[in-house]
Amino acid sequence: MEEVTGNLNSLWLLVAAALVLLMTPGVAFFYGGMVKAKSVVSMMMMSFGAMGLVGVLWVVYGYGLAFGTPLIPGLVGNPFEGSIGLGSLLGIDDTGAMNPDLAGLAFAGFQATFAIITVALISGAIADRAKFGAWMVFAGIWVTVVYFPVAFMVFNLAEGWAPVWGVNDFAGGTAVHINAGAAALALALVLGRRVGFQKGIQKPHNVPLTLLGAALLWFGWFGFNAGSEAAVDGVAAIAWINTLAAPAAAILGWLIVEKIKDGKPTSIGAASGAVAGLVAITPACNILAPGWAILLGIIAGAVCCLAIELKFKLGFDDSLDVVGIHLVGGFIGTLYIGLFGAGIGWFTGGNSPEQLWKQFAAAAVVAIYSFVMAFIIGWIIQKTMGFRITNEDEVAGVDTVVHGEEGYAIEAYEVETVR
Repeated sequence: MEEVTGNLNSLWLLVAAALVLLMTPGVAFFYGGMVKAKSVVSMMMMSFGAMGLVGVLWVVYGYGLAFGTPLIPGLVGNPFEGSIGLGSLLGIDDTGAMNPDLAGLAFAGFQATFAIITVALISGAIADRAKFGAWMVFAGIWVTVVYFPVAFMVFNLAEGWAPVWGVNDFAGGTAVHINAGAAALALALVLGRRVGFQKGIQKPHNVPLTLLGAALLWFGWFGFNAGSEAAVDGVAAIAWINTLAAPAAAILGWLIVEKIKDGKPTSIGAASGAVAGLVAITPACNILAPGWAILLGIIAGAVCCLAIELKFKLGFDDSLDVVGIHLVGGFIGTLYIGLFGAGIGWFTGGNSPEQLWKQFAAAAVVAIYSFVMAFIIGWIIQKTMGFRITNEDEVAGVDTVVHGEEGYAIEAYEVETVR
C-alpha cells in the first residue's frame, strides 16, 4: 500500500511538472500580447530561450546546487551530487542511470520548471529593447548565482536557512516572484527607458493573446501550487482551492480600482489581476483558509493595480509591470502569512508579530540579493557586449533587427477593382 501511495504521489508530481512547464509558454503569450507588434517575436523568444538554457543548466548542475547536500551550509548545495547532473555526466555518480529513482527524478523535474519560469518572468521588464544574445548570457549567469542558491535557501526543507528558521514559502513567493521582481527592477534600471517612455504611449497590440497567456498561466498554476505538496492529500487540495479563490477575488479587486481610477474596467486589467492574485497566494496557499485567501486576492488585486503606476512616478521603465505585480504581489502574499497564516499568523493563532518578522526578513534578503546581483550582471553585460539595442533599432523593431522575423508577416496584394 505504501508503494502504491508513493507511486501515486510521484505520478502527481510528473503531471504537475508538465502543468508548470506550460506556464512558461503562457508567460510568452501573456507578455507577447502586451508589447508592440514589432516586438512580439523578441518577447516570446526570451521565454523560449529560458526554457532551452535553464532546462539544460538544471540537469547539468542546477539540481545539485539547489538540492544537493550542502556545499556551503544553509546557502548552496553540491553540484556533483544526485542522479542527474555533473556527477552522472563525468561518471562520478551514475546511480540515477543504473537505478532510476521515480520519486527523486519526479521531484527534480518538477523543480526544474520553477527555475525556468522564474527566469522567464524577468524578461517582461526589458521588453522592446533587449538583445537576445545578451539576455541569454544574463539568464545563464543569474540563474546560476542567484536562483539556484536561493532555491536551496528556500525550498531545501532540511538544509535551507529559510525553512529551518521557520519561514513559510510553500511554492515560491520569495524564491520565484520576489526574486524575479527584484531582478526585473535591476535590469529596467540598467537598460533605461524606452524611446518616448511616458504614461499611455503604448497599448497592448494583441489583447486576445494576453488573455490566452493569462488562462494558460492560471491553468498551470494549479500544478505550481498544489504540486508543491508533492503528495495527493488534503494540503494539496487546500492549495488547489486557494489557487482558485485568490486570483478570482484579485480580478474583482483590480477591476474595482481600475474603474474608480480610470473610469473603465479592462480585459488587460482582469488578466493582470488574476496574475497578481496567483502571485500573492503562491507562498500562502497551504496555510490559509479559503476565506482568508479571498481577502488576500482582493488586497493583492487592488494594491498591484495601484503599484504599476509607480514606474511613472519613480521614472523606471518596467515595460510589462513585473515589479508592480510580481515583486509587490510576492511581498503581499509573503507578509500576509505573518498576519493570517493558520496557527502562525499574528491574528490566527500566533499571537505575536514573530512570524511576520520572519516572513519580512526572508523576503528582504532575497529581494536585496537578487537586485544587487542582477544589477551587477546586467551592468557588466551592458558595458561589454551591450545589452540594449540602439534607439534607431528600437524604433525600427527589435523583431526584424535581432531575429530577422516578423510576428505578423502579411503579404500585400493589389486588389483589382472590377467595374
